[in-house]
Amino acid sequence: MGLIVQKYGGTSVGDLDRIRNVARRIVKTYEQGNDVVVILSAMSGVTDQLLHSAEEISATPNKRELDVLLATGEQTTVALMAMTLIEMGYNAHSLLGYQAEILTDSKSSKARILDIRANRIKDLLKEKNIVIVAGFQGADAKGDITTLGRGGSDTSAVAVAASIKADKCEIYTDVDGIYTADPNICHKARKLDRIAYDEMLEMASLGAKVLQIRSVEFAKKYNVPIHVRSSFHEEEGTMVVNEDENMEQVLVSGVTHNKNEARITLRKVPDRPGIASRILNPVSAAGIGVDMIIQNTRAGHMTDLTFTVSKSDYKGAMEISKQTAKEIEAEEVLGDENIAKVSVIGVGMRSHSGVASKMFATLADENINILMISTSEIRISCVIEEKYTELAVRSLHNAFGLDAAE
Repeated sequence: MGLIVQKYGGTSVGDLDRIRNVARRIVKTYEQGNDVVVILSAMSGVTDQLLHSAEEISATPNKRELDVLLATGEQTTVALMAMTLIEMGYNAHSLLGYQAEILTDSKSSKARILDIRANRIKDLLKEKNIVIVAGFQGADAKGDITTLGRGGSDTSAVAVAASIKADKCEIYTDVDGIYTADPNICHKARKLDRIAYDEMLEMASLGAKVLQIRSVEFAKKYNVPIHVRSSFHEEEGTMVVNEDENMEQVLVSGVTHNKNEARITLRKVPDRPGIASRILNPVSAAGIGVDMIIQNTRAGHMTDLTFTVSKSDYKGAMEISKQTAKEIEAEEVLGDENIAKVSVIGVGMRSHSGVASKMFATLADENINILMISTSEIRISCVIEEKYTELAVRSLHNAFGLDAAE
């Protein structure tokens, strides 16, 4: 007996047969005596189709109207799911984001949730309804429809779970949990039974696409347990929870990689106070996120500054950097899109030493050169040449004892 929030992604509700399959899973949870709130994504491919239609009309569609358009994908899915459950003989009620009182800021296509009052959800639950809520969307203070960005349904689910004080938030997807590495490139990767919020935050920020990073931030802030599992079978998945003593005994929990990286270097920059700000502020002002930053001092009061951005932002960042280089009289700007970032992650790093040296030695043994390094309390990341990504992941996975038994 409990209050359960379940979220199903686009592949899980990709057609009517899959919607019926998900409906049966929802009913099973409901019949066990639980109150159930369901968050749905658009059917797989629908959001891309809507985007394509908008781009045929305009190369740069009005963002407010684009949000209105994209929100129809989830509207379709929640209506079909509610109809399916009603046809099966159960009380079901669909709600769009604004009807569920999901209040966001006004940043179209990248809105952030400010509050979820959820009064309508709570009233419907009291009447023993299965409540079906459109993910990925909300409304701002003016009543305009907003969307939360790719993966936003995960955030919707955890935020709703926090608001109604759910006992658990189940994220159903096309994978069956969180793995120690991407099983597509590391066949010895193992599914984890449990992972700490902080570890999952690092994984989500470093390229693991199982959970959207903002959903994990919500879960950690409001202590919402997340169960990541497959919608295609009944096996247990991975629990994302607060760390405990057993987790801290494990040195490294996972190895991640991200090929969506590019680096930019400004060479022979005058070495004076404020120069890094002078270089990076225009990039930030253009809405481009900067990841790793390294500065190397040269002789003669000169320095080199290197930073990384996503590949999608590379051209824009290069143009800005070249203009800045002229203004500050840097010698040249170099760029490289053929890089990747590999990282080892584990809360056990807080109480164990030697992780960095082991990582560097493992890469050296494979003759993989490290181009950049960054660290946090529970993560070490290295930028390498992209062509060595798979080799690096497999080698590190083995070196830290993560390989599954044959």
